[in-house]
Amino acid sequence: MATLLYKLGRFSFRHRILVGLLWLAVFVLAGVGASTAAKPPADNFKLPGTEAQQAFDLLEQRFPGGSSDGATARLVFQAPEGEKITSADNKADVGRVLDKLAGGQAGAVGDPFTTPGAVSEDGRTAYTTVNYKVSAMEVTDKTRADIDKAMDSGREAGLTVEAGGDALMAEPDMGHGEIIGVGIALVVLVITFGSLIAAGLPILTALIGVGIGISSITALAATLNLSATTSTLATMIGLAVGIDYALFIASRYRTELTEGHSREEAVGRAVGTAGSAVVFAGLTVIIALVGLSVAQIPMLTKMGMTAAGTVALAVLIALTLVPAALGLVGKRVFGRKVRDANPQTGVPAPHDPATAEPNMGTRWSRFVLRRPLVVLLTAVAALGALALPVSKMELGLPSEGSSPTETTQRKAYDLLSESFGPGFNGPLLGVVDAADADDAKQAAEEIGKRLGTVDGVESVSPAMFNKAGDTATISIVPSTGPTDVKTETLVHDIRELAPQLKSDTGAELYLSGTTAVNIDFTQVLDDALVPYLALVVGLAFVLLLLVFRSVLVPLKAALGFLLSVLGALGAVVLVFQEGHLASLFGVESTGPIMSMMPIFMIGVVFGLAMDYEVFLVTRMREAFVHGERPGEAIVTGFRFGARVVTAAAIIMISVFAGFIGAGDDMVKMMGFGLAVAVLLDAFVVRMAIVPAVLALLGRHAWWLPRWLDRVLPNVDVEGEQLRKRLESHSAAAKTDGDERELAGV
Repeated sequence: MATLLYKLGRFSFRHRILVGLLWLAVFVLAGVGASTAAKPPADNFKLPGTEAQQAFDLLEQRFPGGSSDGATARLVFQAPEGEKITSADNKADVGRVLDKLAGGQAGAVGDPFTTPGAVSEDGRTAYTTVNYKVSAMEVTDKTRADIDKAMDSGREAGLTVEAGGDALMAEPDMGHGEIIGVGIALVVLVITFGSLIAAGLPILTALIGVGIGISSITALAATLNLSATTSTLATMIGLAVGIDYALFIASRYRTELTEGHSREEAVGRAVGTAGSAVVFAGLTVIIALVGLSVAQIPMLTKMGMTAAGTVALAVLIALTLVPAALGLVGKRVFGRKVRDANPQTGVPAPHDPATAEPNMGTRWSRFVLRRPLVVLLTAVAALGALALPVSKMELGLPSEGSSPTETTQRKAYDLLSESFGPGFNGPLLGVVDAADADDAKQAAEEIGKRLGTVDGVESVSPAMFNKAGDTATISIVPSTGPTDVKTETLVHDIRELAPQLKSDTGAELYLSGTTAVNIDFTQVLDDALVPYLALVVGLAFVLLLLVFRSVLVPLKAALGFLLSVLGALGAVVLVFQEGHLASLFGVESTGPIMSMMPIFMIGVVFGLAMDYEVFLVTRMREAFVHGERPGEAIVTGFRFGARVVTAAAIIMISVFAGFIGAGDDMVKMMGFGLAVAVLLDAFVVRMAIVPAVLALLGRHAWWLPRWLDRVLPNVDVEGEQLRKRLESHSAAAKTDGDERELAGV
């Protein structure tokens, strides 16, 4: 592989104008395709195989035109202190607000004064629900603006009016994570390279790759049924790996130049060696992203697939556009200070590594080599202690009770909890299929009565039948909030009771609603976690086995990754669930950890962690294969790789940490978790545990059974075959020169 990539790198360098124009053409075509494409479809959130989804499917079939998946808005009205919401004036004010909500995308607008239980016992607060004809993702900005205007009219009349529900759901406030991350990345790269041109190159090529990827997703959205949110993960990961891969190629190119190679030869060698690592690192990320399909959640599968496509683009750009760009920038890949000191070449004079002043990576690796056991035990103990809170982790989806306190959703949530009880914020939807019952109405009434006796049920509404009279809906209000563990227990209790109800009444009961959907979603992800982890780690182990031709190095990489993920999840639990240092990170309320966090962090962090593993350890393997002792190889790997890996990690931490300032708690949690995970993996696992374990193993680290060595194909990531080929050509050229010289004599 190294030889093939060496040729590709030299080709891209020699034909840099052509390669640059080809990528520019792809960028323009993707942009034109995105600008002329049909509007992307709305998100269609489905959970195949779950009871909540079965209930929605039944409603679509039995309540045609009823918009079972339609958005809802719940408006809460509270009269001024000392007044009743049921007074004539206040009732008239409420009526005018509701009148303003009718029409447009709105379907049925409820009346709180005719709905049983919609007025609080003290008579001061009332609520009602507005059902919309479209899903939450299809609600327009105009509709949301109309809701705001209607509420403002009620407030002007002296009422407290707040609203919640998915109809108000807008795109989460992402803050300025990408802008902050790119800005910090530029600073870090300038410090790393000492050249603004060299620093801007990885960012420019990464942005081109992300631009092509996102534009392609938009262009194909209508054809492949990709929603607008599908590209979220692709943007985050594409930017991350795009900068990383370009950084590693450019850094190796500069190293080859300082060793005295011509610019074209240096590009070829950089792509042949670091490019091989890029290919396998990219494959591990792609495996992790495609593996998200294990959860069998269509939305998650599409996000993973599109992000994997963007990563593949990042790999192709690193292998072709980056070498071409290095040819275009010429001597400016080094800073002015270096160019002024070496005006003829523009490159630092070649130096002997043995006599060169040791850099920070060299000094650190030698420290670890002197005390490997102490470093290993300290690092493992620290990560283990940080991971302990994971044992108390509670998974769920955020409710409006975790929204910022200044939002109307949070205010509506609090008003309902105070006036009616916490369960009113998360009612369960019971769907009764009475098609096979002898008496549908009697069966539904009996089910309602039985549900009212279940422990944890606050109230049960009367059954509402469809026109055919064979299906009914029942609203079940729990006595606890939507994210409470007791509510989850209640859902399981009712579902366990359903077979007995069918036996007694002949009617089937399905439980759904937002709260039940969230519980099912969490369960689906929980069930998929172990298979996903096994698939990702297993396939990546095989890839790393090919890369390093070692059994123990891939095993160490996988175990180190698990330590960093568990440590990061422990930190998330400490802050977002238990509330430690919550105010420091702007967390206003604690609660269960978002159910997507574990599988999402495994996918994203695994890919980035293997990036650092491949780039750092491949250089060690390369040195070992070329004759250095195990300890020397570790030092060599750190001398050439530690600075670059550190820069890449700081860039990623900055990108993810930028999202901690987002207004949405879910985005804040994801940014915090990913930033901590990269911090732990790069600086504790890769920089401490990896060299310590390799130092303790010595030559055994690179052990591979002979039978397996014969079976495995040699992909030559470390460039051993490439170096032999280049040395052979150099020797042949020297011999030819000597013969010509003798002939001339």
